[in-house]
Amino acid sequence: MTQQARAVICREVGKPVVVETVSVDAPQRGEVMIKLAACGVCHSDLSATNGTIPFPPPLVLGHEGAGEIVAIGEGVAGFALGEHVVSSFVSMCGKCRWCQTGRPQLCDQAAKATHTLPDGTTRFKDAAGNPLNIFSGCGVMAEFATLHIDNVVKIDAAVPLDKAALIGCGVMTGVGAAVNTAKVEAGSVTVVFGCGGVGLNAIQGCRISGAAIIVAVDTSDAKLEMAKQFGATHTVNPKQEENLGKALRKLTGGGADYAFECVGFGEVAAQAYGCLGKGGKAVVVGVAPLKDMTTIRTASLTFEEKTLTGSYFGSARPRQDFPRLISLYRSGRLMLDQLITKTYGIEEAPQAFADLAEGRNARGVILF
Repeated sequence: MTQQARAVICREVGKPVVVETVSVDAPQRGEVMIKLAACGVCHSDLSATNGTIPFPPPLVLGHEGAGEIVAIGEGVAGFALGEHVVSSFVSMCGKCRWCQTGRPQLCDQAAKATHTLPDGTTRFKDAAGNPLNIFSGCGVMAEFATLHIDNVVKIDAAVPLDKAALIGCGVMTGVGAAVNTAKVEAGSVTVVFGCGGVGLNAIQGCRISGAAIIVAVDTSDAKLEMAKQFGATHTVNPKQEENLGKALRKLTGGGADYAFECVGFGEVAAQAYGCLGKGGKAVVVGVAPLKDMTTIRTASLTFEEKTLTGSYFGSARPRQDFPRLISLYRSGRLMLDQLITKTYGIEEAPQAFADLAEGRNARGVILF
């Protein structure tokens, strides 16, 4: 069964995305076809279009999708037609060293399936019959998509799919950075740099973990106001401070226990590290350009036992963490509805990307 579908495609780096009608081939062994209901417009998708993250075009975008299974390939167990699923942009083979040690976000298979399915092929073709690459093994910014089951997580059908889609990247990445990577302790002092989609979720993760102080840092006053809704106890606009480091040290009583860089710039990573108190941990969450560098005072690592580390996909274990996040949402502790600033039809995808680039949305979502 080949399915016709409209899809959002990056044809050329540095150019606006386009919407085309493509064909989606039936699932092969170990794969499922999904009818998408929603897909978040993530900054990583934007980074693929502007070259910050190098993906080979033509590329079907989208990795934060949710929908229902409409076709199942051979050898698939544990999934049924009509079940609701969320895409996971990190493939989880379950067999490599990283999967076996509880770090599937670093799966060896995922490193090989950056723009194809794990077998090196793709199920998307354009109108001329040419194969199309797919974002991180997903390509779910389309009405239909065929994914390997290692990139799919089953969810409770009672959860609205437009909200569930956000868990597939932005929510998992931000909340997970606080809960899984940093392991924020109750009563601690935290600082979050950048209040976009991921930063707001890092703030949520700090709140859920019981942090006593959560300082949000951003150059947009509108985003800082939004940060308060998600749990920030204090806000700082660097444009209004003569010395950002001094202002943060004053707010945090001498330095933070945890700091999160959710922007994607080496300079901001250095600021996050610099605002720590003794024994503090700075977590770099944002994806910086490949040539970007971070400079810190090396001796502080030794004498103050501070830590600078990274967090990829919120150190996720998707098949455990996605259901846990949904439980938090259903109990009212995790805010998903409030993250969606605006929804778009697929034909409005170019505007959705423009709005993202201008920082207008916490999260834009394309509905199918």
